[in-house]
Amino acid sequence: MAPLGVSRPDLRSFVLDNGLSVVLAPLPSSPTASVWVWYRVGSKNEWPGVTGASHWVEHMLFEGSPRYAKGEIDRAVVSVGGELNAFTDTDFTAYFSTVPREHLSVPLDIESDRMTRALITNEEVERERTVIHSEREGNENWPEFRVEEELWSLAFRLHPYRWDALGHREDIARMTPEQLRGYYRRFYGTRNAVLVVSGGFELAATEAEVRARFSPLPPTGDAVAVAEVEPPQRGERRSELSGPGTTPYLQIGWRSPALGDPATPATMVLDTLLGGETRMFSAGAGWGRSAEHPSARLYRALVDTGLAVRATSEFRPKCYPALFTIQALAAKGVSLDRLEREIGSVVGRLARSGPTAGEMEDLRAKIRRGAALAYEGASRTGFRLGYFSVLRSPEYEDELFRSVLRVRPAEVRDRARAMLRDDQRVVVRYTPTGGEADD
Repeated sequence: MAPLGVSRPDLRSFVLDNGLSVVLAPLPSSPTASVWVWYRVGSKNEWPGVTGASHWVEHMLFEGSPRYAKGEIDRAVVSVGGELNAFTDTDFTAYFSTVPREHLSVPLDIESDRMTRALITNEEVERERTVIHSEREGNENWPEFRVEEELWSLAFRLHPYRWDALGHREDIARMTPEQLRGYYRRFYGTRNAVLVVSGGFELAATEAEVRARFSPLPPTGDAVAVAEVEPPQRGERRSELSGPGTTPYLQIGWRSPALGDPATPATMVLDTLLGGETRMFSAGAGWGRSAEHPSARLYRALVDTGLAVRATSEFRPKCYPALFTIQALAAKGVSLDRLEREIGSVVGRLARSGPTAGEMEDLRAKIRRGAALAYEGASRTGFRLGYFSVLRSPEYEDELFRSVLRVRPAEVRDRARAMLRDDQRVVVRYTPTGGEADD
């Protein structure tokens, strides 16, 4: 275990001549091995007309390559007792397969084949268009999705963070197979990829296999840095939505720092105080939405008092400045006006007085516990190594961990004052009209 509490295993890292970054993390006692490929390509690399292309490419990489016809990737992994999946975010797209350790060659062969040679045929693009339309429509049935999409589009006028990874409905309808193939050929390749192998394997043999399979691939992948810089926000922005459902819902967002910003550690502490955890060092197994915590300030002020049935905060540092959000579902008979006022009171108290010594002690213990449990199992290890590798580096985790633990109460107070201002917030409220579309 690393002396500072992050339980990252010993790593073997190298870069192939074609630009592919490789991270090998052997866990000798693990019965499984996990193969992850992370691309530094996400919805941030799209533009109007091709929004949703990264997510669509994610689907297409399961739909045919020279060695694996449609459906054969899934069958190859499942037939050896493994599992596989993929997901797309603003800053990256990730694919993983976890298999019994003796079958590690199966996912390595799959990833080396589809990294630069996915077919993306016209027929499969059209077939998948229907699937993605259906996925988009399904999400639109949830008030939470509609509110979050509205929040980000309202908060960002220029930066590509303003659209959801699913893309605009109109772009899904109009994007051509050639546009999708062009997007794939431009960005997906060795120079924009990180290969992570974690779990039970012999290091020397696996390194040799990785080099043999991936070194012949051509060096491809255009630069993925985003040139657009979002201008400062001048005044509060608000939006009102309505639709099916029975529970009023509210999200408030503020512009938040990027991952490498010096203000990020204090912002992570704010998230832990208000919502109960920071996703970067959470003891939970997942990476989905922040869970609720009875000790958190929002929970105590809103849920314990009967004003809300759910209340939490969310801060996931990204490559570029993004959003710190608070979300709450009103309890029966509670108006959104009252809920919004109480959230303002919670934020205001934190900005005036900062956290207590007891809160700081508790959150540091929580973060240490999360760091100590961060690398349990082959799949979780592969996820975490890939996440930090694709955004910064595995070693940056240690720097971030130390910085969070060093944050002082006065820094948290000052960060709340600077960031959580009424004139810098974006507010989206959802008023239900009846029906069953509650989250």
